[in-house]
Amino acid sequence: MRWRQKTEPARPAFIAGLVGKWRLHMVRGLLILAGLLLGYQIVDLQLLNRHFLQNEGDKRAVRYESVTAHRGVIFDRNGEPLAISAPVVTIWADPAELFRAKAQWSVLADELDVSLAWLSERVESAKNRDFIYLKRKLAPEQSARVMALKVPGVQAIEEQQRYYPAAEVTAHLVGITDIDESGQEGLELAYNEWLSGQPGKRRVLKDRKGQLARKAQLVTSASPGKELMLSIDLRLQYVAYRELKKAVELHQARAGSLVMLDVKTGEVLAMVNQPAYNPNNRADMQDNTMRNRVMTDTMEPGSTLKPFAVAAALESGQFHRDSVINTSPGYMMLGRDQVKDHRDYGAIDITTVLRKSSNVGVSKMALAIGPDKVVDLLQRVGLGQIVGTGFPGENSGYLPFRDRWSDIEIATLSFGYGLTVTPLQLAQAYMVLGAGGILRPVSLIKRDVVPEGVRVMDQQVTEDLRAMLREVVHGGTGGRAQVDAFEVGGKTGTARKVGKNGYIKDRYTSMFAGLVPIDNPRLAMVVVIDDPSGKVYYGGLTAAPVFAQVAAGALRLLGVEPASSERSDSRVAFAPPDGLDTGVSEPVEEG
Repeated sequence: MRWRQKTEPARPAFIAGLVGKWRLHMVRGLLILAGLLLGYQIVDLQLLNRHFLQNEGDKRAVRYESVTAHRGVIFDRNGEPLAISAPVVTIWADPAELFRAKAQWSVLADELDVSLAWLSERVESAKNRDFIYLKRKLAPEQSARVMALKVPGVQAIEEQQRYYPAAEVTAHLVGITDIDESGQEGLELAYNEWLSGQPGKRRVLKDRKGQLARKAQLVTSASPGKELMLSIDLRLQYVAYRELKKAVELHQARAGSLVMLDVKTGEVLAMVNQPAYNPNNRADMQDNTMRNRVMTDTMEPGSTLKPFAVAAALESGQFHRDSVINTSPGYMMLGRDQVKDHRDYGAIDITTVLRKSSNVGVSKMALAIGPDKVVDLLQRVGLGQIVGTGFPGENSGYLPFRDRWSDIEIATLSFGYGLTVTPLQLAQAYMVLGAGGILRPVSLIKRDVVPEGVRVMDQQVTEDLRAMLREVVHGGTGGRAQVDAFEVGGKTGTARKVGKNGYIKDRYTSMFAGLVPIDNPRLAMVVVIDDPSGKVYYGGLTAAPVFAQVAAGALRLLGVEPASSERSDSRVAFAPPDGLDTGVSEPVEEG
């Protein structure tokens, strides 16, 4: 029993020692295991899977910013800039950070040239968002002053802003871009992809407050947009704009249009409209001032279409240049409808039919050959179809096609009613006359190679017509279209405007379409004065003088020399209009 009493207390101490050693080894093992795991994790993150940490760090410090691509410059045919992009800076902010910097709002508002109330409302309403614009398109100097304030959360983005040196003179043709430099109107829209280029990308390093710490490398370079060289001559554009604006103001007209084509190449040398707008100042822009009326607006061409009805008659072989048409007694009845001239011209040749603008004469010719031949020729010279310049919103006009025609429909078609054309379509048709019957596609882009074109009219017929159009200017209603030292050929027109209930009394579209020099045409031009006020509304009194002034300036600037056969002073006394051409049952237009 003594032995038991002595040995039993020793056993718990021995067991306790074993347990203590086991715990020590276990702790050591756990520490070693933890070290091994930690080491493995370090090796894994730093060597085997290091991209994870890099990505996480990049998310907090590295940003990718777009590098703006320089939009392509638009030039006129002589290299004068019509649309260029200038560097500007846009100021933006992180609303949450800027909200905590209220003490600096006042000075920031002053530099941004905005009211403190506007800035306060802007920031407070967006404080839960990540991004707001403070000011778009600042000049670099002003943006530098803003950034020098070092207001928390305020950042800058480099951008481009479009500028138009010729302003309203070329606005309808060139068009405009939006605030993000994307084409919205005109050729800016039509060639947006060509002009835009491709933006680049760069990596930048920012601190924990979002401030730029330093720039990193360029990831992708920006590819600038391509240049665009137009067919227009800015010198001619200025002359055309000045004279058209003067005429619209003089006659208190609602609007006006002018388009000039190069007969030899089919290029548009000038294209202007009134009213106009300044693309550099968008505060006062209105929809009615932004339309390119030469392309989009249609009109009944009235007497300016008569040369083509005569051409169809000459091509048919039933008539020739010296054919005599009896217009007595100055009117003709077609069923219950009446077609009439201002007075009885008697028996007259075809030249006189055009010079006097006889509705009866041209109607008898159209009735004799039938409507199909007239419509066919009109279609061949480009009426009733898109010209094909690629300009946004270009109108095709309207050319009627019928299985059955009444006599009055044939007659009114022959003197320009019942169909609609754009000023550009009418100019293209006259260009065909000037080119000897060759139709070349119209181009708004400068051409290096002149297309051969397609013959659509007999050459002799076009030569006969040009001789007749010369007489219209020398002895008819187009006298005010004459140009010193050059022979002009053309046709006036004064068509009554159409309203909801038919033709409107005392409202007209006045026109002149012509060629110069008529013996060897270089320019085809159409002038439209829309809805002139007052008693002076004839095309020969409103549109023809514009033609003369613009043609004189254009021929001088282009260096066109008078032919030896052309008189040094081709002006003759202007013969006032004999009266009004007539439409259906009442006078509707001047000859």
